[in-house]
Amino acid sequence: MYIIMHEKLKEKPALIILQEWLSDYINYEYTSKKGQFSLDSIIALTERFGNPQNNFRSLHIAGSKGKGSVAAMTADIFTAMGLKTGLYTSPHIMEFSERVRGADGPFPEEIYERVVQEIIPLTESIIPSAFPGGNPSWFELVTLFCFLVFTAAGVEWGVFETGLGGRFDATNVLLPAASVITAIELEHTEYLGDTLEQIAFEKAGIIKPGVPVCIAAQPDNVREVFIRRSRELNAPLLFIDDILKDSSFTMTPEGMDIRLDFGTTGLFKRPLETRLRFSGRIQVQNAALAAAAIKTIRPEADEAVIEAGLSRALLPGRFEILSAAESGYGVPVVLDGAHTAGSIALTAETFFSLWEPPGHLLFACAADKDVNAIARSFSRGFSRITLTIPGSHKKADIGKAAEAFRDAMPGNKGDLHVMPDFNEAIPAAFEQARAAGSPLLVAGSFYLVAEVRKLLFHTAPVPSGQNGDSLFR
Repeated sequence: MYIIMHEKLKEKPALIILQEWLSDYINYEYTSKKGQFSLDSIIALTERFGNPQNNFRSLHIAGSKGKGSVAAMTADIFTAMGLKTGLYTSPHIMEFSERVRGADGPFPEEIYERVVQEIIPLTESIIPSAFPGGNPSWFELVTLFCFLVFTAAGVEWGVFETGLGGRFDATNVLLPAASVITAIELEHTEYLGDTLEQIAFEKAGIIKPGVPVCIAAQPDNVREVFIRRSRELNAPLLFIDDILKDSSFTMTPEGMDIRLDFGTTGLFKRPLETRLRFSGRIQVQNAALAAAAIKTIRPEADEAVIEAGLSRALLPGRFEILSAAESGYGVPVVLDGAHTAGSIALTAETFFSLWEPPGHLLFACAADKDVNAIARSFSRGFSRITLTIPGSHKKADIGKAAEAFRDAMPGNKGDLHVMPDFNEAIPAAFEQARAAGSPLLVAGSFYLVAEVRKLLFHTAPVPSGQNGDSLFR
């Protein structure tokens, strides 16, 4: 097998071979998970490979919204401190390497090659009947791949974003230096529960005995879930709204200037002031959470270094602004994968803080989203709304979405255009925005953002089945 792999690597990049191989394993993006979840499979996998997750220190991040942004921010702060850092996030927008990379970009190709040659034969030698569940899942194997890449690259600190939930997420085999939990909302209710308390319980699953946990501001009922779990595990607990005494921000198309004042808590010597490449009010709290998490585990971290790290951080598809020239259509375009009601509301708020109405909207979402609440956030300010589906792999209910938007905008139904074929809807939305001279917001799904990027940057299609695993997102 090693010889076969070596020959294949002469013909194709390692990550393409990996994705083709992964397509043979069950991907819960396309197949609903039945029965109970557990960590048995990922534990068996990591043990077989010598527990590579223990070869570096780690920071573990869960939450409903903002966890990718916080992960990028903390990874860039570690890098600004001179530490070799790895970053594991999902989904990726264009390239698989976005999931498993250094804070400043992909690892060298030889690192990926070395791990691909290791992971495939040793995984395939597992006897399915002796393996918990018969076979590992797509996401479990990607998580293992990340552990091995970080080990091969000599990473000192790995920053990990959970896929979905936390308690049974494949990343939860980590024993981190600290856990971080971002804002909680109703999401993936078919897997996590249909109340905020149930969802918070699943997210609280990443809290470990004696390990400090930093948590975003939460409603009282959610806050109590985290307090209770932290006490049970004797885990030091910090809520960001308890220590952030004042904050301010100014948004521009070039970035967002923020000021974070932690008062006399003793965690910081002075307020933090920097310009973020992220935009949106939620990013103020995300930046505070990232900074506090770093200070919790590395109290010697200098404020200027933290500011420098925060100013570098960026993830594609998180209120990503393309100028009129960059879009190629003569109008500014915002790409945002926001897909919960709360994050969508903040996306719309941020969009209209930068551009005066009217704008144009291209929207798609998965079938399990609260489209009625989402539609209300988009009911005003857009002179044209194009609804479509989020690509060819994600289950959608465009009829339900159309009904929700019609109910939310009773006075201007003529501005709603329903186009089930995303290959037609995307260029149509861009052409209409160009003709009207209106800024265009693309939102509701990372899958839609990926399809838009393919159009804008003329990239080749990616292998089927490579872009995610909704159970663990």
